[in-house]
Amino acid sequence: MPKASVVAKVPRVGVVGAGDWGRNLVRNFHALGALQIVCDLSEGTLKRIRQAYSVATTTDYAAVLEDESVDSVVVAAPAAQHYALALQALEARKHVFVEKPLALRCAEGRQLVNLSNEHNLVLMVGHILEHHPAVAELNRLVEQGHLGKIQYIYSSRLNLGKLRTEENILWSFAPHDISVILRLLGDQPLRCTAQGGSYLNPPTVDTTLSTLEFPSGAKAHIFVSWLHPFKEQKLCVIGSQQMAVFDDLEPEKKLVVYAHRINWLERKPVAERDGGQVIPVSKEEPLRKECEHFLDCVRTGSRPRTDGETALRVLEVLDACERSLRDGGAPVAVIEEAPHYFAHPTAVIDSSCEIGEGTRIWHFSHAMPRTKIGRNCNVGQNVVIGPDVTIGNNCKIQNNVSVYTGVELEDDVFCGPSMVFTNVINPRSHVVRKHEYKKTLVQKGATIGANATVVCGVTIGRYAFVGAGAVVTHDVPDYGLVVGNPARKIGWMCSCGVRLSDTRSDVTCSSCGRAYSFNSTSCVENSPADNRVPAERAASSR
Repeated sequence: MPKASVVAKVPRVGVVGAGDWGRNLVRNFHALGALQIVCDLSEGTLKRIRQAYSVATTTDYAAVLEDESVDSVVVAAPAAQHYALALQALEARKHVFVEKPLALRCAEGRQLVNLSNEHNLVLMVGHILEHHPAVAELNRLVEQGHLGKIQYIYSSRLNLGKLRTEENILWSFAPHDISVILRLLGDQPLRCTAQGGSYLNPPTVDTTLSTLEFPSGAKAHIFVSWLHPFKEQKLCVIGSQQMAVFDDLEPEKKLVVYAHRINWLERKPVAERDGGQVIPVSKEEPLRKECEHFLDCVRTGSRPRTDGETALRVLEVLDACERSLRDGGAPVAVIEEAPHYFAHPTAVIDSSCEIGEGTRIWHFSHAMPRTKIGRNCNVGQNVVIGPDVTIGNNCKIQNNVSVYTGVELEDDVFCGPSMVFTNVINPRSHVVRKHEYKKTLVQKGATIGANATVVCGVTIGRYAFVGAGAVVTHDVPDYGLVVGNPARKIGWMCSCGVRLSDTRSDVTCSSCGRAYSFNSTSCVENSPADNRVPAERAASSR
């Protein structure tokens, strides 16, 4: 990241969100003489802030961004709002400190990092444990080799509440431990697995157990839950020489190192236990150190310890764990090659999908597990492609289409806006009929018009054309043109999309020059490629 712009005076901060955690940020920035304004949607919260700190307040975020005296924005709103609020602040040329996680999508996080770099602004993320004196000492022990080779790390972050609905427990609790583990091991994991359960408010997951596998052979296990009978915040680092335990709830023994060893006697492992050595650490408040660090970075233009790039690495791990969670605990690679296709940030691409080069997937669309999408396809907005569906090359699926399991599209198929596929002939909501799915095949080059319905179990032939609003209940022949409800054949179509004259059995397309022979039931293209109209002439005739 380029060196950020420097603020000569004491930075002036606007805090956005003064709830359970935000009020702690308000307290610290006020004590550091940097608090300028507080923004929150609750008038009651703002009244308490004014009484405690005699500071300006507002319910209008735009007022914070327009205030020229505010050079830095601190985002402590719910996680689902982090991206939008941070984006607006960066666009308003404000330095930004955003609580974890940076965003809920990697693409959104990357956009924030790029924007902060473009405008030479500080972007710092609130991974508070990296400012904890005990974690700093633990990191020193690892770096200096006192623990030996790190074999595995185990963390537990458990509590009864606070329950959330805007993000699950993985995104709420795990970022703390992931950030520390990545720092301790100095590397990004190769793959992640995650399993969890939703017990209180489905589908929001309440507990997860994630495993991170690192190139060194080390593993990390992260257990998080807000449905636990007692509070626990522990991090255990197991090395080949010593073991360390960081217990954030311990008032005095926050960091203890154990010289436990495993000896091999008569070819059997025998544990040799040690009473443990308490490592003294400073009692400075981590949040105060974090706030001071942010102000110092804004003042000097230096790079934060937990900058946007660091937060992106945490996001990549969270994203991989989330995908594994959705796939029932299947391993998911963290470090992958850049995709050779485009997917809008709001699209959901499940981890087991195969997507061809040059394909574009737009807003709010979802490719479900084991989907195969070919090259150079265009998938519009709000499209759902069901599990195990195969889509060929160069297909175009317009907005609001669902391609269900049992449907197959060959190359060059066009599905018009809001057309409908089905996969069960006699559906009932109370009767499971997944074993009765009927296959629907749409062959090469076929077009299905807007708002058409294709009843399952049919084949739509090569280069057939289904008119808008038609209801297809029977097979459509190659090159057939069908319309109506139920759909009936009214003619034939050229592969270029122009209707053929049906006054005789042999005809040449007036647009592209292809020759056809047909009768009442079938149509065959006769012309070899070299007899077709040149592209320039075909284009001029359109």
